Amino acid sequence: MSFEPNLKRRIVKEAANLLYLGIEKEYKQAKEKAAKTFGSRSLPSNIEIALELDLISEEREGESRKENLVKKRIESLRIMKILEDYNPLLIGSVWRGNINQKSDIDIIVYNDTPQEILFLLKKKDFQISRTKRVSVTKKGISEGSYHIYTTNLDKKIVEISVRNQDQIYIVKKCDVFGDNITGLKIKELEKIINNNP
Repeated sequence: MSFEPNLKRRIVKEAANLLYLGIEKEYKQAKEKAAKTFGSRSLPSNIEIALELDLISEEREGESRKENLVKKRIESLRIMKILEDYNPLLIGSVWRGNINQKSDIDIIVYNDTPQEILFLLKKKDFQISRTKRVSVTKKGISEGSYHIYTTNLDKKIVEISVRNQDQIYIVKKCDVFGDNITGLKIKELEKIINNNP
């Protein structure tokens, strides 16, 4: 189902605002709520909303956005070095650089025993706010991960996803941008921080 451009634009802006303000956490819910607001059943793509969210973040945060990105990348590197033995990979908005003030740090590690990661984080004085096991089935294939939520030095959320070691070479597609989630390893992140954070 298609819809007229002005209506689509308003839905995109509304969905992006809902995400920026933290009213909605997921693209799907933001799109549905925005479409309902304007009496439409047609939904824009995730990438349209992501690009609008990026514009809103840039307009509202200005220069502080860049400073925030640098801080989050430096903090990500510190955490990744603690988790170095588990092949940490920085993903999400801190990897891409399209953060906003509410962005968290997302790191994937690989280990068949999530409790080992939890123990290490506690040993290094991380305050664990919660944990959860997530199981997803896509195209008939079930895969699971263990999510650890903690806070960094600035009291911002850090999400560490523990995946089984046999998933280390599996490259997933991004639901928002449609590209491969390649992320950044420690050396790659160090290079970015040193050259162009």
